[in-house]
Amino acid sequence: MPDNPWLVVTGGTAGPGYAQRFAAMAAEGADLHGEARRVHALLGGRRSDVLDAGCGTGRVAIHLAELGHRVVGVDLDASMLDGARAAAPDREWLLRDLSTLDLGRRFDLVVGAGNLWPLLTPGTHAGVIARLAAHLRPGGLLVLGFGLDDEHVPFTLPDGVPFPDLHAYDTAAVGAGLQLLARTADWDGTEPYAGGGYAVSVHRRGSTTP
Repeated sequence: MPDNPWLVVTGGTAGPGYAQRFAAMAAEGADLHGEARRVHALLGGRRSDVLDAGCGTGRVAIHLAELGHRVVGVDLDASMLDGARAAAPDREWLLRDLSTLDLGRRFDLVVGAGNLWPLLTPGTHAGVIARLAAHLRPGGLLVLGFGLDDEHVPFTLPDGVPFPDLHAYDTAAVGAGLQLLARTADWDGTEPYAGGGYAVSVHRRGSTTP
């Protein structure tokens, strides 16, 4: 299997720098919780079970937990998870490959808020979406936001690794038994997607899907 682009570019050591960068942004008053607010709204504010796929250092998962949700964070990068554990040692953080993910439980919503789709290991994209869909309860939501060009993915992918497009994502979602409910260009859910370089998609798992 090809190497994961994120681990190739970062060497699996990005956690400390990533955490420091967001800590500095928070200290400057930046709003870092747009993704968590959208998830909370999609869940109607009800206390729910949420899987944060590609959770990184835990920014989204930690705020969702503060909003009252039961959250599990999963990532492929041990250095990022070290940051998550340092920030919230009482939360559940798991080192897992999403292409083979099997937690033996289901969630009300799965969120991927950190350019998860373009940074998946080449050849695993459809399989990852299938595994995430398999972790949803009937009627559960898959919410992914990601960049589709160099401007919106904040580092250069390794040579020969293309940006998977929205058509490929939608095809994978349909194959996993998911229905597109909404697509916007922002996490607030207010700016219609009109073909730009960033998209946030909300899919629902069918109520009769096994």
